[in-house]
Amino acid sequence: MSDQKVQPKVVVFSTPTCSFCTMAKKYFRDKGIKFTDIDVSRDQAAARDMVRRSGQMGVPVIDIGGKIIVGFNRLQIDQLLSIK
Repeated sequence: MSDQKVQPKVVVFSTPTCSFCTMAKKYFRDKGIKFTDIDVSRDQAAARDMVRRSGQMGVPVIDIGGKIIVGFNRLQIDQLLSIK
């Protein structure tokens, strides 16, 4: 049995032109965090889902294991993913 914790599911709702979205995705890649990127500028159903989950139209909206973070909040991300 390994001691490694299972990473919660991470979903990033983003647009290609959003600089904070780009920074968030780069941060996840740099930390080796697997995530699903959903481009809400191309997927209207996903955009509606994002607003339903977060109450926000702005991106990024990050869903980590069902907990919503609006914007690129590194401190909140680190807490939810137990990153030191």
